[in-house]
Amino acid sequence: MAKKGKKMQDALKKVDETKVYPVAEAVALAKETNFANFDATVEVAYRLNVDPKKADQQIRGAMVLPNGTGKTQSVLVFAKGEKAKEAEAAGADFVGEADMVEKIKGGWFDFDVVVATPDMMAQVGQLGRVLGPKGLMPNPKTGTVTMDVTKAVEEVKAGKVTYRVDKQGNVHVPIGKVSFDDTKLIENFAALNDTILKAKPAATKGNYIQNLTVTTTMGPGVKVDHFSI
Repeated sequence: MAKKGKKMQDALKKVDETKVYPVAEAVALAKETNFANFDATVEVAYRLNVDPKKADQQIRGAMVLPNGTGKTQSVLVFAKGEKAKEAEAAGADFVGEADMVEKIKGGWFDFDVVVATPDMMAQVGQLGRVLGPKGLMPNPKTGTVTMDVTKAVEEVKAGKVTYRVDKQGNVHVPIGKVSFDDTKLIENFAALNDTILKAKPAATKGNYIQNLTVTTTMGPGVKVDHFSI
């Protein structure tokens, strides 16, 4: 096991690993134990009582956080004609068709989110092997395959986040930056928690949320009482 650095050891001393903290206390403690010398991301991690192998227990979607993420994301839109003009007007950073496909095939990845109109998916599909592993492949479930490119671009710019359960039943989602006021982080946390609760599969029995933590990019995890959110 790798030895923890002194800063992490000092941060861990402030967290009672046996305690489940009320959300306000947990958020404040996560910020307090952050020791990064940059504006670190605040992230929450859910351990859910679901079986991701079963189609009816897949949890995936997107939402716009009330106070954004604190990060300006660059958007690439695959569209043509009027839809391309709409994407540009909405503030898309890059807009194109086959030219962008070839550019990505050549190793270009200077974007954070990819949006595509349905008629462009045949071309975008060629990039499945490179966009898929990076989590960048457009998908109707996250609102990134759509004819309403204006809404898609505006939502990303406003602080849209995606969530997806992994093979172990975990969901990781950023809710802002350490520089955010506690109130704004808690509001984002509450909105996300509401979305996760609404996504509960009908087949799930027992406790749906088994574990919930909030952490910063380099800080320790702080357990959260989800009933306090």
